[in-house]
Amino acid sequence: MANVFDILEERGYIEQMTHEQEIKDLFAKESVPFYIGFDPTADSLHVGHFVSMMVASQMQRAGHKPIILVGGGTATIGDPSGKTDMRRMMSREEINHNVECFKVQLSKFLSFEGENAAIIVNNADWLLDLNFVDFMREIGSLFSVNKMLAAECYKQRMESGLTFFELGYMLMQSYDFLHLHDTYGCKLQMGGNDQWSNILGGVDLIRRVGHSDSYGLTFKLLTTKEGKKMGKTEKGALWLDANKTSPYEFYQYWRNIDDADVRNVLCLLTFLPMDEINRLSSLKDEQINEAKKVAAFEITKLIHGEDEARKAEEASQALFEGSGNLDNMPTTTIDQVETPILDVMISAGLAPSKGQARTLIQQGGITLNDQKVEDTTYVLSKDDFKQGYAILRKGKKVFQKILVK
Repeated sequence: MANVFDILEERGYIEQMTHEQEIKDLFAKESVPFYIGFDPTADSLHVGHFVSMMVASQMQRAGHKPIILVGGGTATIGDPSGKTDMRRMMSREEINHNVECFKVQLSKFLSFEGENAAIIVNNADWLLDLNFVDFMREIGSLFSVNKMLAAECYKQRMESGLTFFELGYMLMQSYDFLHLHDTYGCKLQMGGNDQWSNILGGVDLIRRVGHSDSYGLTFKLLTTKEGKKMGKTEKGALWLDANKTSPYEFYQYWRNIDDADVRNVLCLLTFLPMDEINRLSSLKDEQINEAKKVAAFEITKLIHGEDEARKAEEASQALFEGSGNLDNMPTTTIDQVETPILDVMISAGLAPSKGQARTLIQQGGITLNDQKVEDTTYVLSKDDFKQGYAILRKGKKVFQKILVK
């Protein structure tokens, strides 16, 4: 069995560990049940979850058993990490629906059949029936409030106000690890580096109740060279659901990353061999665009399949290189030809309001069929649809094909 520790280290996934040598030795000796958690706060995963999915897949490919924990119970509280406000409470029905959506997306990365088949568990199954007094006596008594408040996830909330409800999140996540340890033999919790404090809580809890085989490992968050989280667009999060973020938009995001981020993205979000990644990331100047095309195609293929990745690639080539197929580019259909340009921009998602649409035009940021739009009162006409469609562009990289019903 390949030691996945070396793979994770070489590709740059690993950020922090509780017991480095013990974890490395454990990976080399046996198939390790491990868990990664996802809070079902939406009906789709997004790019922020992508690294977790890749790590889980790398682990399973090396012979280890993934336990995907969906936080149906903890989502009723919400993880305070990185948040300035308390999350909205969710109903059981919402959470269960989101869990089912997650499984479809996770199945592209994990096998739920075979010897080391992944399983999905929902912590609502054991958390929601806990007796409060018993839980606080048996679990809460093992946690130091002083130590908890020193954790980064709570320090950020002290000024704005931290509720006791949220303070319980660390106890619940730690109890999840204990429950999975006792039920499935789970020895390792993995998660993004923003989960370090919570992971330490679980490792410590298991060891306090008398077990020595609990470990924690965090991996890098997906960030740019400047440290900003990747996956944010003008429309919001970059979702893995094609109905929320189209394959073309998804492809274009990765096609347009900064040169400095190419290597990191190739290492963390593709299964390309390191020799090929080293070759691609060493390209300079204009040639680095070839590496971006490879990254965009490979990442889109993982999420949306090869056919959709190919269509997105062709649409991109048609727009930016003058070759390819425009059929698969983002499209907006308007009711009639004679529609004011401001209304078309809003319908196409290029501006949220007429005021901002006017500003974009006044700043020279909008073109129609490669002609800069200068008149904020312009109304489209038949001449704009000589090819059966019109192409509206914002800036250099945001395109929308306009059709008429």
